[in-house]
Amino acid sequence: MKKFSFLQNLDADLKQSLMVQLRNLWTHTSTAIEGNTLSLGETAFVIEEGLTVSGKPLKDHEEVVGHAQAIELIYSYLDRHGGITKAELFDLHKAIQTERIWDMPVGNWKVEPALMQAWFDLLESYCRADLDKEKALNAYAALHISFVRIHPFFDGNGRIARLVANLPVLKTGLPPIIIATEKRREYRGLLSRYELAVGQPVAGEALLPQNSRLEDFIKFCGASWKPSLEIVEAIHDKQAMRNRQGA
Repeated sequence: MKKFSFLQNLDADLKQSLMVQLRNLWTHTSTAIEGNTLSLGETAFVIEEGLTVSGKPLKDHEEVVGHAQAIELIYSYLDRHGGITKAELFDLHKAIQTERIWDMPVGNWKVEPALMQAWFDLLESYCRADLDKEKALNAYAALHISFVRIHPFFDGNGRIARLVANLPVLKTGLPPIIIATEKRREYRGLLSRYELAVGQPVAGEALLPQNSRLEDFIKFCGASWKPSLEIVEAIHDKQAMRNRQGA
């Protein structure tokens, strides 16, 4: 399995730095898209120090801590079997929920179960495949938009989609695709336009009708990949410099 191959040939401290940077950026952007008010620096402080930021809602602190824990769960699922089970998805959903917002029903879908089974089948097909970078991008976009379209939970669907759609990306050995907060309006607009074009999902029908309409979202996700790829490149540049200095 190629998972985490972006960490290869890095010293231990640089591996740790890379994973922390990705976790903090991923957590900050995904929660900020949903209205969290913590900055990237504050998000890092809360996760790493376990302390609160004066004047910020407790809910915002709980959200970033929960999201960081959810990322660790994603990594553990990759280590365990390279995908995700129904029970694990529920655990992931519980992790991102704050103490003040508990979804109902707990441990079940609010939609036709056949829709989520179709989504799991799609995920498994991507996780079993040998994907290159372009195919991993297409997998991310398809899993992301189909999950949001199903909207299986009353709360947290966007954060979950931005987590689980990265499973085949990470399994391919690439860093996660992270949607930038400042792209929130464009991101939501693309999701809405697809939903308006194809309508509500129906059990037994294709999860992603009119695939040609996904092209704009795929391009958007590809552009959104740039920050995490740049973080990886910068860390590897540090390693290369360290290697030259030690030669």
